[in-house]
Amino acid sequence: MLKSLQVIDYALIEKIDVEFGAGLNIITGETGAGKSILIDAMGLILGDRASTEVVRKGAAKSIVEGIFEVESNKKVKALLEENEIEFYPELIIRREISAKGTNRCFINDTPVPLTLIKDAGKLLVDLHGQHEHQSLLRNETHIEFLDEFGNLSIDLENYRKIFSELKASINELKTLKEKEISLKEKKDLYAFQINEIDAVSPAVDEEEKLLDELKVLENSEKLMALTSDVYQELYETESSLYDSLAKIKSKLEELTEIDKSFEDVNSECESALTLIKDIAVFVRSYNEKIDLEPAYTEEIRERLGSISMLKKKYGGSIKSVIEYRKKIGAEFELAENYADSILKLKEEIKQLRIKCGKLAQTLSEKRKKILQTVQKEVKKVLSVLGIPDSIFEVRITQTSAETDDELYVICNNKNFAAGLNGIDEVEFYISTNLGEDPKPLSKVASGGEVSRIMLSLKSILAKNDKLPLLIFDEIDTGVSGRIAAKVGEALKSLASYHQIIAITHLPQIAGLGDLHYSVEKITSGNRVISTIKKLNDKERMQEIAKLISGEAVTQTSLEGAKELLKKG
Repeated sequence: MLKSLQVIDYALIEKIDVEFGAGLNIITGETGAGKSILIDAMGLILGDRASTEVVRKGAAKSIVEGIFEVESNKKVKALLEENEIEFYPELIIRREISAKGTNRCFINDTPVPLTLIKDAGKLLVDLHGQHEHQSLLRNETHIEFLDEFGNLSIDLENYRKIFSELKASINELKTLKEKEISLKEKKDLYAFQINEIDAVSPAVDEEEKLLDELKVLENSEKLMALTSDVYQELYETESSLYDSLAKIKSKLEELTEIDKSFEDVNSECESALTLIKDIAVFVRSYNEKIDLEPAYTEEIRERLGSISMLKKKYGGSIKSVIEYRKKIGAEFELAENYADSILKLKEEIKQLRIKCGKLAQTLSEKRKKILQTVQKEVKKVLSVLGIPDSIFEVRITQTSAETDDELYVICNNKNFAAGLNGIDEVEFYISTNLGEDPKPLSKVASGGEVSRIMLSLKSILAKNDKLPLLIFDEIDTGVSGRIAAKVGEALKSLASYHQIIAITHLPQIAGLGDLHYSVEKITSGNRVISTIKKLNDKERMQEIAKLISGEAVTQTSLEGAKELLKKG
């Protein structure tokens, strides 16, 4: 639900801030007062493109901001989460159009691209009338109306899951076929590279260990001499460190017998003797293990040289060599078994086409069952709304697939072109005049007729339609008298399921509103501006009386307005 709309410095609007409510919101005003400007401004927060011409003269930028109540709107929540925008019970959409040509979009104060504004708008509002948001004029939406009426969302979801798997497998097959020549050309090269890498088979941490080992081997003579010297000086000579410290220890023991304060020092000296002995034992053991083997040293050098060569050729590190080996191994195996892989994938695709085809066929059969009801109900409502001789048809067609290059599914051993909605193409046809053959709705219906057709559809789909706000701009075009009252009643009924904003010139419709707003032009500072005002009960009566009798309100028109408001 749209809770509020703020428009600043947009065309003739200096600043308006209007709050809308649930149910039927009526907007009236004289021709040229700015109602269409208000709708155009609203279009900005639904993703319409804008030019700098909309910026009010003298202003730096135009701002349009809408606040929507979306607490229970799961689709909006999913869209925001997908785009990493925090979800709140209220959704704030803002557009800023600069006089310099920049265009900024925000959702919940987070900068977003225009496409995301448009995606959000599609989940919030359906706008009907003389406007590009007339979803009914987009043929691709016709199938959505039919599926909504038939509650086919689960069937559609099951179909799309398998259809997605089918598309992925077809793309995999296409990629595999494109690689055929490349695989054949590179097969011998891959075989050579695999043999070259496998001949060495380096381990990830091997090089560092080999370098450490080589450093020891290359310094073995020096290590032998140094360890021998250390051992001699620590333990073996007459003046060794161990013997010297042992003499000191003996004297400390005598001192301790005289003065107990030397006990700790004596104990530490004992520990030092033990430590020197341990060091001497380690050094002697190390010295005895030193092995002067030039052949083994050369073997390690050669191994390191082989690893270095692989690193230079295949990525600069052992890790990259191993990863490259894994990659070309898979490619080589694919080249070896290419024909089998193709056959296996083709069989998988065939089974998916059949499985997907069965689900598409189920969808198609259900659609054909419900179209008669839709046609009958729409014709009935259209008759009430002033198009008594209408013919409304829902036509379902399928297209055969002739080649494997097409995306198709198999139904009853026949190939049919398929898409996200199955194998069906749905289009509404209509004739609004007696004796004329039905023609595509998008080509023949006038603006007023489109609005009433949409109202008919919305009336029968009301409980299923998920869009919270419907805006009807000039739905009363070509309607008067008794029919106007019927249009108003249809809107009022529809408002039980949706928030409705309706722009009208007819008192019969205006009188049924839950809330009523008036748009008018006023002069402010030698400039004309458009304003909008929420009317109280007395002001509503005056406004509806104007719609009945014109600018000169009479007692009769006031009485008429009073009667119309009683019906609301």
